[in-house]
Amino acid sequence: MIENGVSGRFVFKESTKTPSGTVLFEQHLMRIEKSRMADFAGYLMPLWFSSISVEHKAVRESAGLFDCTHMGVLEFDGEHAPDFLDAITTNNIKTLKIGFAKYSYILDAAGYVLDDIIIYRRKENNFMVVVNAANKTKIQAWLKALQKDEAIIDTEKPARKLQDKPVIRDLLTDCGQDCRVDIALQGPASKELLFSMIEAQEDKQQFQDMKSFSLIETGLDGINCIIVQTGYTGSKTGYELFVHPSKAAELWALLLEKGKSLNIIPCGLGARDSLRIEAGLPLYGHELDGEFNINPFEAGYGWAVKLEKDFFIGQAVMQKKSQNYNMQVARIEFPGQAGIRPVRQHDGILDKNGICIGWVLSCAKVDEKQIALVYISKNIAEENRQIGLYYTARSKMQVEKGKKSKVEKNQELETDISGTIITRFEKF
Repeated sequence: MIENGVSGRFVFKESTKTPSGTVLFEQHLMRIEKSRMADFAGYLMPLWFSSISVEHKAVRESAGLFDCTHMGVLEFDGEHAPDFLDAITTNNIKTLKIGFAKYSYILDAAGYVLDDIIIYRRKENNFMVVVNAANKTKIQAWLKALQKDEAIIDTEKPARKLQDKPVIRDLLTDCGQDCRVDIALQGPASKELLFSMIEAQEDKQQFQDMKSFSLIETGLDGINCIIVQTGYTGSKTGYELFVHPSKAAELWALLLEKGKSLNIIPCGLGARDSLRIEAGLPLYGHELDGEFNINPFEAGYGWAVKLEKDFFIGQAVMQKKSQNYNMQVARIEFPGQAGIRPVRQHDGILDKNGICIGWVLSCAKVDEKQIALVYISKNIAEENRQIGLYYTARSKMQVEKGKKSKVEKNQELETDISGTIITRFEKF
């Protein structure tokens, strides 16, 4: 069901569906039991293969292979594609060079974040856009509404419409040989492995010269791939490989077989989450949008919102939010050695006086520490500042003993453990 009233808010309610395996499902079952698979965005995905900590360490020290074939991959093609994408996303797409990519946002006219995306320019008028798996159906519904002029795109000018539309295709299905799915290879050893598998000498040189957010199209042991130097782990060396679905399982097995000598291992959702939290990267629904309606400026990504553009959907609202926000996402390090209780979502963040200034959004254990992404008062989010944490109740018994199951901002609470605000993002 879709709602898009005069407020400009686009509300999409997706019907529930039985989770299905990705194109790599059988590959996973060769390595782990089905009980270690979980429903994620309508797909059965591996939580871990060996352990979260082992897989996390592998990405930081060698490399890890991730099933990202559940991600949405869309194609925008035609002479109107650049203008259309520039109007429906926050970053400047007209200046994006062929062979490069940009991080951006899709907003509705009310300024709500519908998704964070990466846009790849393959040709002058041909783009590949990767959207979150959980948001794919919603984004497709939004794009359909835009193409049919059924959505409000400017609350100040409700009659405004997008003049020219490109051809939009879902590259996961029904695109013949053009179909693409995403496999991510992340970590310092990933470059050596991919270089060894590239056959054409000129492509090897082009691969060696690749920069962050650039792409090339080549063959990996005969399998056609779009190789992009992007990822979701914070690794300085990492790639996403866009391959035809019919070749995904073959490529997955090949990468693991050839990567054995480099200690490259398969990784699941658990490590993907711990790696992105350690690096400070947002997850839609947690550090973006979600219950607090976190916008790009609060998330630390104001640079991806080009307010100086002539127009993009949600621009007027973003202009106001850029000048008037008092909360932001921060990264905090807490102790995590044996005997320290895990920090969890919704735990309260306290200032030096025990006053609640925000909440935990996500947290992961990394070695003997816990890294939390939190939503706190902007004037407190200062690197090296000492911060307190209040554990919310984990059980009915704790509630009966006086622990609060929910905390409010400005509430006075007792500090359970202390941590330190660290730099917002980190590369490894």
